[in-house]
Amino acid sequence: MYFVRYVKMFYREALNLAIDEMMEIDESVVILGEDVGFYGGNYKVTEGLYAKYGEKRVIDTPIAENSIVGIAIGMALGGLRPIAEIMTANFAMLAMDQIVNNMAKLRYMSGGKIVLPMVVRMPQGVVKQLASQHSQSLESLFAGIPGLRVFTASDCITAYHGLKTAIKLDDPVVFLEHTLLYFEKFDLPKDSFYNPFKARVLKEGKDLTIFSYLKMVHDVLKVVDKIESTLNVSVEVIDVGPLNPLDLETLTNSVKKTKRFVIVEENPKHGGFGAQIVSSILEECFYNLDAPPLRIAGEDVPIPYNRKLELLSIPTPEKIYLKIVEWGKQNGL
Repeated sequence: MYFVRYVKMFYREALNLAIDEMMEIDESVVILGEDVGFYGGNYKVTEGLYAKYGEKRVIDTPIAENSIVGIAIGMALGGLRPIAEIMTANFAMLAMDQIVNNMAKLRYMSGGKIVLPMVVRMPQGVVKQLASQHSQSLESLFAGIPGLRVFTASDCITAYHGLKTAIKLDDPVVFLEHTLLYFEKFDLPKDSFYNPFKARVLKEGKDLTIFSYLKMVHDVLKVVDKIESTLNVSVEVIDVGPLNPLDLETLTNSVKKTKRFVIVEENPKHGGFGAQIVSSILEECFYNLDAPPLRIAGEDVPIPYNRKLELLSIPTPEKIYLKIVEWGKQNGL
C-alpha cells in the first residue's frame, strides 16, 4: 500500500521553504524588500534567511516600493533572479510605473532578447480592522497587464510549488498571497506535485461548480457540505490558481459537466476578476448552462475599519451559503 507523507506547516513556512530551497541551489536567487533581512519579514516569510545567506543575498531596502521593483528589474537584467517583496499589495500602487511599464514590457519590447526572471510577491486582502488603505484585493489590476504572469497561493501546496516555479521562470511573475493565511496551517505532502499553471479540483461534484481563489477557497470549503445537504446536490470546488494565464480548460470542463457555476471572490464586484472568469466561461460554455452564473463578491465600497461594517463588505461563509442556496432554489436545484 502506498502512503503519502504529510507535513503540516504554516503557510508562511511553505513560502520560506520554497525561497530557501531555491537560494540554496541557485546563487543567482536573491530577495529584497522592507525588513526582509535581519527582522525576517513583516510576516516572517523570510525568517532565518539573512543569517544563512547574508546581507548580499537577503537585502533590506528603504521604504520605497518603486525603487524596490526597479532595482529588482535591474538585477534581473544583470543575470540574477530577484524576489522583490512588497509588504502589502496596497503599497504596490507606488511601484506600478515599474511593474506596468518595465517589468511587464521589457522582454516583449526587446523581441525576446531580454529575459526578466523575477518575482514580485505580496500579500493582499481584507485582514482585520486595518481599514481601506490596507485591506484591498487588487488582483484585477495585475491580471489585466499584458506581459505578467499572475499566480495566487491559497495553501501550502500552492505556496510552495507555485513560488518555486515562479522563481525558475524567465518571465516576470506577480505572486499574490493572502495576509490572513500566513499563520494558518495546511498540509504539504512531501510527495506532492502542483502545476501553478493549472486550476485544482479540490472536491469533485456533478451538479454545481464553485470557483474561488486565495482565502475565499477556505470559506467555500467551510460551507460546501451544508450547501450539499440543503440543496441535495453534489458540488465541485475548484481553486482557480493562476489568474494570468487562466486555466480555462479545467474551468470549462467542470462547467460542461455540472451545467451551473458560482464565483466567490473577495474583491469588489464591479470590475472584479470574477467578471473575467464568467465572460471567459460563457464564450465557451453558454449552451451548456442550465442556469445563469452567480457572482458572490465584495461590496463596491472602500473597506471600513469598523469590524461589523468590514464583515458586511466582504463575503463570509454564512453569506456564501445563503446566497448559493437562494440562487440554487431559484434555478432548479
